Amino acid sequence: MLFRRSKTIEEGLTKTRRSFFGRIASLFEGDQITDDTWEELEMLLIQADVGVKTTTELVQSLRDRVGARDLKRADQVEQALKEELLKILKAVERPYLDEQRMLNIVLVVGVNGSGKTTSIAKLAKFHKDRGDKVLLAAGDTFRAAAIDQLKIWGERADVEVIAHQPGADPGAVVYDAIQAAQSRGTQVLIIDTAGRLHTKYNLMQELRKMASVAQKQVHQAPHETLLVLDATTGQNALHQARTFREIVGVSGVVMAKLDSTAKGGIVFAVASELQLPIYFAATGEKIQDLAPFDAEAFVEGLFEHS
Repeated sequence: MLFRRSKTIEEGLTKTRRSFFGRIASLFEGDQITDDTWEELEMLLIQADVGVKTTTELVQSLRDRVGARDLKRADQVEQALKEELLKILKAVERPYLDEQRMLNIVLVVGVNGSGKTTSIAKLAKFHKDRGDKVLLAAGDTFRAAAIDQLKIWGERADVEVIAHQPGADPGAVVYDAIQAAQSRGTQVLIIDTAGRLHTKYNLMQELRKMASVAQKQVHQAPHETLLVLDATTGQNALHQARTFREIVGVSGVVMAKLDSTAKGGIVFAVASELQLPIYFAATGEKIQDLAPFDAEAFVEGLFEHS
């Protein structure tokens, strides 16, 4: 089999870099920073999906830094902006999973159409490539298509899928999957879940039950609850993140379709407003195109001058 190298974060940011953040970078190509520069910077950050609240705080913090350090040159202000953006991401960073734990259980949530199933497959491939024994659980029993899709992606990732019939109790799927994982010496069990936000109450009960089943069998499970967000949906993704955080204790984010958006600022809004770390980012369409999120590489990639 031909091995295909996964794309890096920087390579996946081509669209974003050529659009709003490219225009932001061009603000600092001159010599002087004027009032117009600040106004345009604020407008471009909002258009890039950074969000009004995060943008307002970011620009104020940047202006304070520029004043305190008496920065005059445009390149100095650009560097200060990079540092402020990096600070937002670094403030919420935390390690993903405990590699010393015998069995890590990862619950994956997100609305239908967000790229959740694809992200689960990519995550399974990521773990398998680094030597983990991986198992998938088809916990979205509400849609027969979701079970079938996960099985197809499981085959592509060469990872077994534990599944029941459509309409089965998702808690029973979780129970059987954990039993299978424990008997086979699996190190990472990744559980798919339903994403029906229009039936919020039922979804809440379902997710809580799945988490409860996991916790009764494995200490402190689920060890991660990953929220898959579609980067192309911008501020709508922020609304989804708030809803899922209310429903179930989200511990981190997988940013799907980051390579497909011309914006990308939603990453900063999620980190700043929801205090959630970005654990992984999709950098392409292939199954290996999922990269552990690197804050430094992300910020530098946004401003990389062509």
